[in-house]
Amino acid sequence: MLDHHPPVSDRHQPSHKRRWYWPFGRKALAEPVFYQPHDDPLQPHLQSEPIAPLKKPRGKWWWYSRGLAVFLFLFILLVAWLAITAPLSKSLQPIAPPQITLLTSNGQPIARSGAVVDEPVEVAKLPNHVVNAFLAIEDRRFYSHWGLDPRSLARAVWSNATDNGMTQGGSTITQQLAKFTFLTPERSLTRKAREMLIAFWMEARLSKNEILERYLSNVYFGDNVYGLRAASLHYYYRQPENLKPEQAIMLAGLVQAPSRLAPTRNPDLAAKRAKLVKAAMVDAGFLTQAEADKLRNPVLDVRSSNTLPTGTYFADWAMPQARALSEMSYSKLNLTTTLDSRLQDIARRVVGRAPLGNAQVALVAMRPDGEVVAMIGGRDYQKSAFNRATQAKRQPGSTFKLFVALAALRSGMTPETMVDDSPITKGGYLPKNSGERYRGQIPLKEAFSRSSNVAAVRLFGELGDKAVIREARRLGVRSSLAEDDPSLALGTSTMTLMELTAAYAGVAGNRWPVIPYAFKNKDQSWLEWLTDWPGSYGSRMHEDIEMMLRETVRNGTGRAAGLSIPAYGKTGTSQNNRDALFIGYAGDLVVGVWIGNDDNSSLKSVNGGGLPARIWRDFMSQAIKGAGSTSKPKAAKKPDPDGPVQPLDLPNLEDLQDIPIDLGNSEIRIKGSDGATLSTEIGGVPLDISIDNDGVAITSKRNEPPSGQQ
Repeated sequence: MLDHHPPVSDRHQPSHKRRWYWPFGRKALAEPVFYQPHDDPLQPHLQSEPIAPLKKPRGKWWWYSRGLAVFLFLFILLVAWLAITAPLSKSLQPIAPPQITLLTSNGQPIARSGAVVDEPVEVAKLPNHVVNAFLAIEDRRFYSHWGLDPRSLARAVWSNATDNGMTQGGSTITQQLAKFTFLTPERSLTRKAREMLIAFWMEARLSKNEILERYLSNVYFGDNVYGLRAASLHYYYRQPENLKPEQAIMLAGLVQAPSRLAPTRNPDLAAKRAKLVKAAMVDAGFLTQAEADKLRNPVLDVRSSNTLPTGTYFADWAMPQARALSEMSYSKLNLTTTLDSRLQDIARRVVGRAPLGNAQVALVAMRPDGEVVAMIGGRDYQKSAFNRATQAKRQPGSTFKLFVALAALRSGMTPETMVDDSPITKGGYLPKNSGERYRGQIPLKEAFSRSSNVAAVRLFGELGDKAVIREARRLGVRSSLAEDDPSLALGTSTMTLMELTAAYAGVAGNRWPVIPYAFKNKDQSWLEWLTDWPGSYGSRMHEDIEMMLRETVRNGTGRAAGLSIPAYGKTGTSQNNRDALFIGYAGDLVVGVWIGNDDNSSLKSVNGGGLPARIWRDFMSQAIKGAGSTSKPKAAKKPDPDGPVQPLDLPNLEDLQDIPIDLGNSEIRIKGSDGATLSTEIGGVPLDISIDNDGVAITSKRNEPPSGQQ
């Protein structure tokens, strides 16, 4: 008897139904296998039936065909994925960021950054000798291949193997466009495979002329110049439509190694490469030998008015914002910043004449809304481009007590609330006042203006760290602030000068947080106006904190910063005199000044109420009309945006106006032929003693606030 049932072990396996498996085709039903039962002879009527043969094993060609089908299937899927997701528009954009020139608020150029690019070219408008020069040396079979040229690739491999030199590369123009448009410059087989795949895809999506136009408009020609139009203007001061044959040949030869072959740097190497291009054009039939022999090396005509890209502290900070604001295009951009050239020049002169010794200095000036108008990030940008105003995180010292005072006022205290200014003798943290001077029970405004350390730490313990940190966060401080650390009240957590100055700007304008910016903000839409709810203090609380800041300048540690107009500020000196600061505002300016050493060593006798306060005062007295004596501004020519950049961060001591000389607690300021002024203190009263052609004049710096001013 024939057994048509599968073995017992197979009875629970899935049944063999007809199924379709693409691309393998239809799977055939399994053929039944007939066998002779063990002890049971076949029935007579079945003995004549032939026994079906066993199924033949699958051969290697079956596996090869299936593997090829899988490969083709995956390749089609990959090409389809590229066609859908690859950003074809990217090949229309310049591969390098275009040149951006930053201007001051009155149009004076201060820095340039980015590549020199220009408008794309159109193949139909270019002379034949221009197109043929590039085809001959880079890809002479460009119009006949599909993105990959096996003959050119084999020829390049053979040239490398025999060391005969290469007159053309193995990559086609389409591959080169795919490489510098979509891929990184890494050298690997994976990158090469992707390059070939994208080249096939671009050939399917674009016409030959479109590919060539995008290639010529983006390829690098050396000297920071990208694209044929920018290169022809840079090297020969003419449009590519007007290039002579010898000029086109020279430019075509630069593509292989533009930095090394640029004729402005290596004219001999460029001329040698041009000979290879002419030979390739003759070999391709684009030129006769007689025509090639008549061509001489072209004469350069470089008339670019651009100087080398130059940076400043402000420009280094503003340039990332400029890139975010600009769209990728082939046009160079001139962007007007918020930097005020007059205020920047004042800052440069004041800082350049300060008796700093070997210490570094930083200054930031902004409007109460965060518009940065002046910035000094160090003594000399050429010697050190590290921006100490925006990059250096240093201890703010007692300038941090602003947040402690705000937390105290928010808790219900007033400037007249009495606080304890006696020594702390118990606990794990035992701070001391400067000079170990203590006054017992004093008003909060006096503790703040005289920068009492023990009173600040006691307030911190009473209010809690979260209340103080909350005030700092409200005013825009984002740096890490130590919790459960009473030394935080004395400014031991680090932050940048820009960050700290912006916090004081929030108090000055009673609108926070303040975000510093280098470009004018666009007008808010009505929706943004409805959703933007900046923080502000109540009128009483704002008056109280301003009165305390004013008292610091009038009678406290910031007396050296006094002006002839109301001034508000706070001094700061970090542990071991490593940092000295003065942050304050007057008129419509908020200014922060920091002095310190890059190695974090001690400044010895320098403190926040000394040199930083005097630098702040000197800047403000010249920057704000009516704040102090100001020199008559020099007439300035109308700036040229395309002219050379101005080194506004470099010292300039051409005139001898307003030079400060530090004499301990006194200061002599020489005003050229106009005389001199001695600033000193007598009996705790700050005085200015002026000597000029009119004689001697003594002016008290203890200014009383105008009527109604707290």
